[in-house]
Amino acid sequence: MLEKTLAIILAGGVGSRLYPLTADRAKPAVPFGGKYRIIDFTLANCLHSGIRRILVLTQYKSHSLHKHLRDGWSIFNPELGEYITTVPPQMRVDGEWYSGTANAIYQNLYMLERSDAEWVLILSGDHVYKMDYGEFLAAHADLRADMTVSCFEMPVEEAAGQMGVMTVDENWRVVAFDEKPAKPNSIPGKPGICLASMGNYIFNTEFLYEQ
Repeated sequence: MLEKTLAIILAGGVGSRLYPLTADRAKPAVPFGGKYRIIDFTLANCLHSGIRRILVLTQYKSHSLHKHLRDGWSIFNPELGEYITTVPPQMRVDGEWYSGTANAIYQNLYMLERSDAEWVLILSGDHVYKMDYGEFLAAHADLRADMTVSCFEMPVEEAAGQMGVMTVDENWRVVAFDEKPAKPNSIPGKPGICLASMGNYIFNTEFLYEQ
């Protein structure tokens, strides 16, 4: 399954909440722990999960990010079909810059077609966390889902006005999504606890094309 998965890392955000650290660089390129950058967490997760085909969608003040990827992540073997490729806006749709995360994916559908991937793993490039995407993909396959969203449980009062929240039924099927709701819905059987989105998604490629 891993060899049939293409990872797309969204790394074009302005990062206004980290200003002035983002005055001259994109948020994923902000230094962390010395020589490392925030995007290294997502890339390391890919590496340790066995994901070897990665597109990094860049846009905002991306020079230092491109340089870091070139100097620090030239470790994959193109002869084996492995790569980390940066993709600035190609303006293939209406000659526009990326207008959001969904639009960034939409503008690069042609690259998905060229990859022959069966699954698309969409990740944020500006989060600090550790995750095994192999387990995430396995759960997606076991559920025979068209799309799977990674979430974490947190108290409703902490998520209110702060997090994107999933509403699920008794079978953990997503029935609604609310961006920073004032009153998040609780998980069935867990009053006071809600599911906050981590911003990581798996799509069956054909389903993503349809949408």
